[in-house]
Amino acid sequence: MFRCAFLILFLALGNELHLSHGTEVSVNNTENKLCLYANLMVNFSVTYEVGVNKNETVIFVLPENVTTEGSTCDNTTSTLKLSFGHGHSWTVEFTKKNKTYQVDTIVFSYNLNDSSVFPNSTSKETKFVTVKSIITNVSVDTYYSCKSENVLTVESVIQTLYDVALQAFVINGSKSDTDTVCSADMTSTTVAPTTTVTSTAAPTSTPTLPTPTTGKYSIAPDVNSTACLMATFGLQIGYKQGDKEETINLVPNITEVGGACGANSSDLILTSDTITIMFTFSNDGKKFHLHALKVTVKPATGDPVIAVNNNMSIWAAAVGSSYMCNKEQTLNVTDTLTLYTFELRVQPFEVNKGEFATAHECSLDDTSILIPIIVGAALAGLILIVVIAYVIGRRKTYVGYQTL
Repeated sequence: MFRCAFLILFLALGNELHLSHGTEVSVNNTENKLCLYANLMVNFSVTYEVGVNKNETVIFVLPENVTTEGSTCDNTTSTLKLSFGHGHSWTVEFTKKNKTYQVDTIVFSYNLNDSSVFPNSTSKETKFVTVKSIITNVSVDTYYSCKSENVLTVESVIQTLYDVALQAFVINGSKSDTDTVCSADMTSTTVAPTTTVTSTAAPTSTPTLPTPTTGKYSIAPDVNSTACLMATFGLQIGYKQGDKEETINLVPNITEVGGACGANSSDLILTSDTITIMFTFSNDGKKFHLHALKVTVKPATGDPVIAVNNNMSIWAAAVGSSYMCNKEQTLNVTDTLTLYTFELRVQPFEVNKGEFATAHECSLDDTSILIPIIVGAALAGLILIVVIAYVIGRRKTYVGYQTL
């Protein structure tokens, strides 16, 4: 048996998208030496059934009080198991090969019989969700470090990892001071070598791309339910890579759709080979809006480009209606990345029968504001004609009465 010791560190954060606590855990082996270490934050979003064709979404965090019972350390495999609440657990499986190690899978189990987390759930079973991790090629005797968000989506469950520090196969019982940094964290500091020249290098000026194809995207709680979130749009992304400006289109027929619907917050996640984009919508009971965007672009060469904006307030409309903008819109996510949308229509809440509700049109589409302008211009023209006619008439009258 392994003897496990753990330390929990609570960090209160004000950002409403990062509600999780910082959880620091250490696992000791039979010699009472550190063999596994973790310090990370995890948010969970789970959609579950509460009635016939009715679902709810809850958002909760990896809490302060966890246990490490069931965690194990070996020469080539290790397991970190964090149990919490009434029958919930989060398990990370590590494997080592030669001079590197990696996370093979992450298994999240949640107990729908826990009414404190899943009120009014029609199911009382414990469900398991297994996802493949992108944590690979971590050098032995270093810890994996990633401040950026890593969103893992399977069916009705979204796991968001960030501020992650993990080390398995600890040598001599001491956590390493050297880290293996994830690629997402290196994008802002990595500079391409100036001496590297390839024949396929993109020109400094951005080539003009065709208008992107309009895609239709929707999320349903399960295969037997109608959509709870709907969106249609064409999407083009402009981004800076070094001193170059590039553009790329999102191609609908090779894009996977994920996300979750909630009472006050809904997510739409679109993933292709080169683009991952997460839209987060919020509502206050009366109106909804696009609250946050996270965009990741994987160029053919160089490191991924990541842009995050958690303080947006656009695409606003009344809850129960949709937002529409057929004209091209430009959204500056950050200084280095811009979204261009075409033929946009979204409804992230209260979708009925899989159809868009009445749309609130953007100002670019609203032609009603042109009517007062046209009428005003016509009146101004009419007044000008009357004035000119009056002046001409006065001059003729004056000439007719001139003294001989």
